Amino acid sequence: MKFLVILNPYSGRWRGGKERLAIEQALRRSGLEFEILETHGPGEARSLAQEISGAASAAILVAGGDGTISEVVNGLFAARPEGRLGPIGILPTGTANDLVVNLGLPTDYTEVIELARGGHVRTIDLGMVNGTVFDNNSAVGLEPVVTIYNIRMRRLRGVIRYLVAALRAILAKGEWQMRLAWDDGSYEGPVSLVSVGNGAITGGLFHMAPAADPCDGRLTFVYGYARTRRKMLGLLPRTMDGSFVDDPVIHQHHTTRLMISSDPPTPLQADGEIRDEAASEVTYEILPARLDVFSP
Repeated sequence: MKFLVILNPYSGRWRGGKERLAIEQALRRSGLEFEILETHGPGEARSLAQEISGAASAAILVAGGDGTISEVVNGLFAARPEGRLGPIGILPTGTANDLVVNLGLPTDYTEVIELARGGHVRTIDLGMVNGTVFDNNSAVGLEPVVTIYNIRMRRLRGVIRYLVAALRAILAKGEWQMRLAWDDGSYEGPVSLVSVGNGAITGGLFHMAPAADPCDGRLTFVYGYARTRRKMLGLLPRTMDGSFVDDPVIHQHHTTRLMISSDPPTPLQADGEIRDEAASEVTYEILPARLDVFSP
């Protein structure tokens, strides 16, 4: 089998480009047949994945971060909206590498390549929001505001950037009136955040959906309303271990479908990428057992 490596040199603030030689060396040592396809801008990983998804004799290795993985998954889905996708392997070169952490995947390139050589696969669910699929996390309200601040910051690196972005978003104190409807419940009223997890951890630091399991056929979502900035600041450190869901103002549920109406419109993020800056209607659904990932 030939392995096609989709490499994003910009991932991890140029870490992907710096790691190209190490990735090539690990692949050569393995004796696998491979080709590296380097991306040059946003959306190209999606296009490449869509183009090569029909090659039955090829498997994909993604050298990038969560945004690159998401692009590849969306490209595979566009080519095959029904049925299983992949398999893909992940050579992590991103900032947070949330999917790798949530799935307990190795970060050593040689280990990843050996898993791919052996064909060891784990099948995970995907989420879908307004026509976009996501493998790890999506959100409306406060969390995509954090994403917007994170994108704008250039000087800080690593997970500290996500923490500073969260502090800035809290000080801005956005608030939305929302109606939520899910499998066995509903809510209508003020909302600070709605975080929808296929995986538990996002931003490399925050356990925003601590009960999420990417293999259980359900999305796990958390919603809540913090009336004051002081309350929001008090909850922030508890997002790092997930204990914030024990606070009475926070609610966590499992569902196969979630529909949200928002006034004013809310930004929407999926896997760390802004998909809409002003969404009034948002629909989430689970796509069970859709993606094969090379995994222990």
